[in-house]
Amino acid sequence: MKPWTRLPDFGTLIAGAYAALSPIWVSTTGESGALWSLIVLGVLLAVTAVVSLARPDVVATEWLTVVFGALLFIAPWVFSYTHLDGAAWTSWVVGVIAAAFGGNEVAARNRAQQQQVVTQH
Repeated sequence: MKPWTRLPDFGTLIAGAYAALSPIWVSTTGESGALWSLIVLGVLLAVTAVVSLARPDVVATEWLTVVFGALLFIAPWVFSYTHLDGAAWTSWVVGVIAAAFGGNEVAARNRAQQQQVVTQH
């Protein structure tokens, strides 16, 4: 696979950047857990997306995308910011999008590997 060509990774990059920047426009007042989970997990998603775009042969980045997406999804409950609608919904939606993109890439790689094994035998 060629570097910088996978659309799901661009989607993850955009979603991660959105989450990381979202405290600018969604309220996280008085909730440092909301602020930092959006920023840190958003940045981690964006970084894994960039690495995955640059090095599409590294499978670990897709798994990390799934993990970071799941962590972002559960963050509103873990850090008790479900009452902040904007921050909570951003976490939930971006978390699902990231986990779905990462999971889809993992599944596609597994299918490609299985087809390669079958054709070699």
